[in-house]
Amino acid sequence: MGSMKLVFMPVATNLVFRRTSRPYLSLLVVQNYSHNVSQEVVPDVSKTAEPPSVKKKQQKSAFVKNLFLGEFDHDVLTYPEVLDKERLQTLSELVAPIERFFSEVDSKKIDETGHIPQQTIDQLKDFGLFGQQIPEEYGGLGLNATEYARLCEVTAVDGSIAVTLAAHQAIGLKGILIAGNEEQKRHYLPRLATGEWIAAFCLTEAGSGSDAASIQTRAKLSDDKKTWILNGSKIWISNGGYANLFTVFAKTERVDHVGREHDVVTAFIVERDFGGVTSGKPEDKLGIRGSNTCEVNFENTPVPAENVLGEVGDGFKIAMNILNSGRFSMGSSSAGVLKQLIGWTAEHAINRQQFGKPLTEFELIQEKFAKITCLTYAMESMAYLTAGMIDTYENPDCAVEAAIVKVFSSEGCWYGVNECLQILGGIGYMKDYPYERILRDARITMIFEGTNEILRIFIALMGIQHAGIELQEIIQKLRNPLMNPNFVIYKAWQRRRHANDSPKLILGLDGYLHPSLQGSAKLLEYCVLRLQYGVEIALARHGQSIIDQQMTLKRLADVAIDIYAMTAVLGRASRSYCIGLQHSAEEINLAITFCNDAHIRVKRNILDVEDGPFINNDDNYKEVAKQVFKSRGYFAKHPLTRNY
Repeated sequence: MGSMKLVFMPVATNLVFRRTSRPYLSLLVVQNYSHNVSQEVVPDVSKTAEPPSVKKKQQKSAFVKNLFLGEFDHDVLTYPEVLDKERLQTLSELVAPIERFFSEVDSKKIDETGHIPQQTIDQLKDFGLFGQQIPEEYGGLGLNATEYARLCEVTAVDGSIAVTLAAHQAIGLKGILIAGNEEQKRHYLPRLATGEWIAAFCLTEAGSGSDAASIQTRAKLSDDKKTWILNGSKIWISNGGYANLFTVFAKTERVDHVGREHDVVTAFIVERDFGGVTSGKPEDKLGIRGSNTCEVNFENTPVPAENVLGEVGDGFKIAMNILNSGRFSMGSSSAGVLKQLIGWTAEHAINRQQFGKPLTEFELIQEKFAKITCLTYAMESMAYLTAGMIDTYENPDCAVEAAIVKVFSSEGCWYGVNECLQILGGIGYMKDYPYERILRDARITMIFEGTNEILRIFIALMGIQHAGIELQEIIQKLRNPLMNPNFVIYKAWQRRRHANDSPKLILGLDGYLHPSLQGSAKLLEYCVLRLQYGVEIALARHGQSIIDQQMTLKRLADVAIDIYAMTAVLGRASRSYCIGLQHSAEEINLAITFCNDAHIRVKRNILDVEDGPFINNDDNYKEVAKQVFKSRGYFAKHPLTRNY
């Protein structure tokens, strides 16, 4: 990890019911984070079109970051409803023909040929899918985050098409949306919205993956200061073989206030027609085989000075904002894949007989379906909760929430697809059926748009840094007990409760949910308070070196992920039951079941943080890994070896 300075430092409408002395339950109409990680990177996702009737609220403090302090914004339990009746109807009319189209797409042929037919691409253009979040004034559909998440749910059923679309708009052109000036937007967005031009995102290099700050591509300003000359190579670029426009990140020189030159990262809008742009052969990939992925080379490519995106030196911030702003949609995409797969697999289980009875009567099969369904419910709930935050608040700080959705959903999707394959047995393994292709397509989600390992570190460090300011004040008070006797006594009492794994529940979360969810609300509150305790333990033990304690950071991140998922499912299930949605009673059971499992994971993770590296096995893991590296591989002698 790089260096980081730790400074220890939805609208309520329909009233549903009231509990005595409790708040009312009401309904409401997120690459290398180790580089300069102390500087918060907040995606500007407010540049998308909104219905005129929607007035965004002022942004509150970031929800997940406050969890690291044991604080909980109760408003988040009111599940967001950002689309009015008219907008919902419009969205349904948009989605229906797209769903029909994707049900007829020959995904097997796309996978086998490694190519999406031009006829299919043309139909995607006709639907407007290349301009989903581009405002209508520039020729796009002007979808907000919630609507975009819904379309991602539909298009995800073919991984190759989904990645092609996402590479174009979620990252390829997103820099123009969030950091482009008006002239750049008017010049480029109309052609990008129609799909006349395809966009690509050029960040990764052979020696620079998640470590985005280590890129070697360079741009040098000409003597007349009118043109940048770009040189370098980018690898694994989605849409790179045929993109007309690239968002490229390169090192440039900048003179500081004392006259010294130093390297900074700058973002450029580069047209293929500028010259000096060549593409390598398409990569042969494990999955998403129909999406184009290749190396893109820039050799003395002239880029007009007016094509700098943002300001010189803003490149790293822009890259992170682009990646942060699109991750939340992976929740709805993954849910879309799993919902379809659950249906197919359930049909198989109903019709398949073994030992004289259908698979549905076997408990181990029932358990698999239940776990997959709970995970799908959670990732879908998290995705639309996060989208609702983005649509509800001005300049929303949802980078951590979006990262959580990406980590949870990518791993949940992989687990779910793998378990469905197990239920299907031999059928799932055969290429004549779609299941093995879906498994291969799903694997990339844990790698791209920030590996899950890097994102876990990001989630934990952002939360710890946020908590550090208040924790510093707590430490100062504890060091001066004579001036703060009541506070010291309270903290000692609180610490004793935590040491006995029985924190005092003081947040009152059960008052914000339907009474049938009170037990789960108490589990959620327990988890929030245990996260706070885990953060205090970790900082007390490691101090500034916490940045290097990646196993501890992973556990804290996993706790935050589970808490956010619990919050999403409880808020959603409570809303569904209160407004009487079909199967809402079953949603209550889904939420309770998920929270029970999440509570167990949180308990285990915080106990491991409390135990420390010797007891929780971390030190042993490190020693085993060191021996692997020392031996350059597996080091144990074969069991048939003897010493004669």
